[in-house]
Amino acid sequence: MKKIGKALIVSLLASTLVVSTVFAEPSVSELRRNKANAEKKIEKLENQMSDIMGQINKTEQALVEVGQEVIKATEDLEEAEAKEQEQYEAMKRRIVAMYENGNTSMISMVLEAGSIAEMLKQAENIQTIHSYDRKQLEEYVATKEKIADLKESLEEDMAAIEKKQEQLEDDKAELNSKIAELEEKVDDIDSSIQRAATSAAGKSSNSGSNYVPPSGTGGGAAIVAEARKYLGVDYVWGGTSSSGVDCSGLVLLAHKAIGVNLAHYSGSQGSGGRAVSRAEAQPGDVVCYSGHVGIYIGNGQMIHAPQTGDVVKIVNVYGSPWFRRYW
Repeated sequence: MKKIGKALIVSLLASTLVVSTVFAEPSVSELRRNKANAEKKIEKLENQMSDIMGQINKTEQALVEVGQEVIKATEDLEEAEAKEQEQYEAMKRRIVAMYENGNTSMISMVLEAGSIAEMLKQAENIQTIHSYDRKQLEEYVATKEKIADLKESLEEDMAAIEKKQEQLEDDKAELNSKIAELEEKVDDIDSSIQRAATSAAGKSSNSGSNYVPPSGTGGGAAIVAEARKYLGVDYVWGGTSSSGVDCSGLVLLAHKAIGVNLAHYSGSQGSGGRAVSRAEAQPGDVVCYSGHVGIYIGNGQMIHAPQTGDVVKIVNVYGSPWFRRYW
């Protein structure tokens, strides 16, 4: 019985070790390596995004330029058609004048011609139309045809550019999706790092009373004042200027204005500084979600850059965010 009991205990201990190995959390150093790898991938994708945005800007510029050429060609074509018609009518009048005392049947034959080409043939047959009139009309006809061909060619170019732009927009959307997935992964890794660090050291190295804010920052009010400057600015992925910002770009700019430099990742912004509870949140704190951040302005509201197609705006704080303070 004793042997059986010992064997059972050894078996239980072995199974416990196996279970512990299977469910063991990755080390902090391993998590940091995973995070670094994910951020490198994000950086690579953002470089690709930058290239695509450059190509999109070029195609938009090309569309504007070709569009202006089409407009000019259309105007020139209308002018050429008007001059052609004017010359056509003038020729008719001169033919009538030349034959008003002569053969009226020939006048009728010319005037009743169904087209300019037919009229020229009739005039050639009677051998009396002035060579200058004939030459002028032929030149107007040739000019009109040349402009019409140019306009058609330009419209074909525009269609090709529009098709290229559509493909670039599809590529941009695909990259946006990949970047969003990787940023979410970075956020998850950040959360795991905080849990692992707390478990190993008894407290998070990035939170609690140990965090010392930079001196002379101007406080949360200065952060809010800077963030308000971007209200109405378009959401642009990776943007960090008044021409366009994304969510982490807005938070970065608001803090940079007071001398606090943050990484351009919502995950990093949501794990640094000092953790504060929702009840303790003050204007200037960062409102953090998985994959999204904003600036708390008080009274349950925040300034944030929502998504592509939207602008920086003030909204009520929604869901169950956490808050970080850098001031």
